[in-house]
Amino acid sequence: MTQITLKQLRYVEALARQKHFGRAAETCAVSQPALSMKIKELEDSLGIALFERGPRAIRPTPLGEAFVARASDILRAVEELNDLARAARSGLSGRLRIGIIPTIAPYLLPELVGNLTRLYPGLDIHVRETLTPGLIQELADGKLDTAIVALPLSESAFTEVALFEENFVLVRPQKDAGQPVPHAEALREMRLLLLEEGHCFRDQALSFCSITASQPKEGLDGSTLSTLVQMVGAGIGVTLIPEMAVSVETRSAPVAIARFKAPEPSRTVGMIWRRSSPLAPQLTKVAEVVRQSAHSLKARDKREAYASRPTPVAKAAASLSNPFSS
Repeated sequence: MTQITLKQLRYVEALARQKHFGRAAETCAVSQPALSMKIKELEDSLGIALFERGPRAIRPTPLGEAFVARASDILRAVEELNDLARAARSGLSGRLRIGIIPTIAPYLLPELVGNLTRLYPGLDIHVRETLTPGLIQELADGKLDTAIVALPLSESAFTEVALFEENFVLVRPQKDAGQPVPHAEALREMRLLLLEEGHCFRDQALSFCSITASQPKEGLDGSTLSTLVQMVGAGIGVTLIPEMAVSVETRSAPVAIARFKAPEPSRTVGMIWRRSSPLAPQLTKVAEVVRQSAHSLKARDKREAYASRPTPVAKAAASLSNPFSS
């Protein structure tokens, strides 16, 4: 009787996903020869080839695809058994794997992780930062317990909990600080700098400006909000950023921040987890900590912005504009 190990199933799933032995080994934290040997041992014991090994690509065979699908189901069930044991413990403790999108992570995580470790010292927090499609896949595969994303996703397999609303602000060169704030239609005619494709924030900015993704747009696609803000400071164009990013991203760039007239562009931020997760009661508690952390962060940013506002005399003397003026 063929003995199949969970380690072999994990290696097979990783190779099917990565389609490259080196990348698969990296995701499994093993050497490439070790991963290759274990998969070859499994194929030999089964008497079938699970993968086609071409010079340029690795892909599952037809039978391999069915094997990978079943392996994924088994690995997910094993993770849920672990979750069941964790859920039986009183309180929040043990490993907590949180995914978060890049346009939230740098700004919310310091406050959130600090609050979680203070309230639940027994938690072992693991954070995964990547784009929404990757978080959805890893959450579905049982590699994450929960994820913080922009809603709605409308994924029937997940519970969605809306936590807070966040407005977007306009970032433009400092020399334009005194100019009227352009409306959404006017932004279409400007050089609008956007995050590269795959970021949900890019799609939200395009939607506000009524620009379809298929329309060519001259400008710059950046991988981070920091890059976009620095490009604005260099006079290349304008961009939109979420409110929570203002204090971090604009402190060292010669830019001006302006709010749009109502209704302001915004997004809903929330948490998602698998509907089948036994950790749902614990994750509901985590969601409340996320909500409180976001509110604390927003209140602190407002206090700092108010404290940094110059008096009318100083403002006139220095010819500086209030960073939150419209």
